[in-house]
Amino acid sequence: MIAVGDEAETSYLEVKGPLDLKGAEGVAKVAKFLLGAANRQPRDAARHFHGYAVLVIGAQKGETPGIPRGVEPHELEDRLRPYLGPQFPSFESGRITVDEEHEVLFVIAQPPRDGQTIFPCHKNYQGAKRTDNLDDGAIYVRGASNTRPARSGEVLALVERARSVGKTPIALDIEVVGPISRVERVNEVLEDLYAFEEEEFVKHKPAAKNALSSSILSASILGRSEPTTVEERAQRLAQWRHDQVENIGKGRAHFLGVTLTGVGIRVTSRDRFVSRPHLIVTFHDCEALAHRDADEADWSKVVEPVVRKQNPLGLGFDPADLQIGGMRDYPVSWGNRDTDAVITLTPESFRPNVPWSSDEDDYVLLARDPRAEVVRLTWVLTEDGNDATTTGELELPIAEAADAGELFKTAFLGNG
Repeated sequence: MIAVGDEAETSYLEVKGPLDLKGAEGVAKVAKFLLGAANRQPRDAARHFHGYAVLVIGAQKGETPGIPRGVEPHELEDRLRPYLGPQFPSFESGRITVDEEHEVLFVIAQPPRDGQTIFPCHKNYQGAKRTDNLDDGAIYVRGASNTRPARSGEVLALVERARSVGKTPIALDIEVVGPISRVERVNEVLEDLYAFEEEEFVKHKPAAKNALSSSILSASILGRSEPTTVEERAQRLAQWRHDQVENIGKGRAHFLGVTLTGVGIRVTSRDRFVSRPHLIVTFHDCEALAHRDADEADWSKVVEPVVRKQNPLGLGFDPADLQIGGMRDYPVSWGNRDTDAVITLTPESFRPNVPWSSDEDDYVLLARDPRAEVVRLTWVLTEDGNDATTTGELELPIAEAADAGELFKTAFLGNG
């Protein structure tokens, strides 16, 4: 302020040189600042000084002459009250001593709040300059660096401020229903199963020549036939090996989706209605996979056959491949981002103290490190009509490690 003087002024800071706070002009200038500060929008004010606004009296460019010491807060308040009115919010003051006789005074306006009324001026004042005037009934607001009469849009915004009721801060209790799984030897077991599939194909002999006509008929009907020559079999096996990395990924997803238990999320909003929430829950270092019922276990979806049998009516459509989570208006969507599993919940609302739960058959959760014992969960909530963002974090235990071989035996060989 000493360096630039009133160039430092903003919507939340005003600088005045020496003012006579016992005279009408000085008191009117303080009143005008306080009226403008009280008529700010809470959202805008909160961006600076935690919503406070400050008037500095007794400082100017190049020097701090101060004002005479001894200004009592209650005396200043009594002089301001005729301009501010009986319902005006309280304000604070502070001071820094310049010398034995002078001090710099700080007048500090409180942060505005939703639900507050409009604060009009209650008394006329005619100053030497027109810009210093105050009019009874006028509404003053803070501009970029000054206090001025409110424009129509600003008056309407203050009406809306008065109508709005400050909401209770959002507090959520989030629970995970179902286990966060960890599985050992998944890749090892899948590689063994693929080796077994190749071994079985190699053992299988080509069809005899007298079966050629049957193969041609099969090809014409099914669109694909069992390879009958050594060359065809070699080509088919080479293509299968080429696609193996991609197919193992698909098989892994089916295998884990069938063998692991589904997971849901239960959310309780404490003492607060949340309208159209958008809740993003992140399970760090975890993977989400589509949940499958046990009776959907399909060997050919775990291990892609070298030769896949075709449906006589065409490739067909497996309803199990349709994930309800991708349907419009369904309140749960899930996926993976980098090394994290991300679940997004968009229900109509969270009602006060009433648990909301997602289904437990949408996805399974797998810790990426089978040696991990806990998982970090973070969440971010936004609400329709509310600019505030609410966040939270917790740690969750992981289920005992399961062996992929044992899971396969139980689900696909019936050795449970």
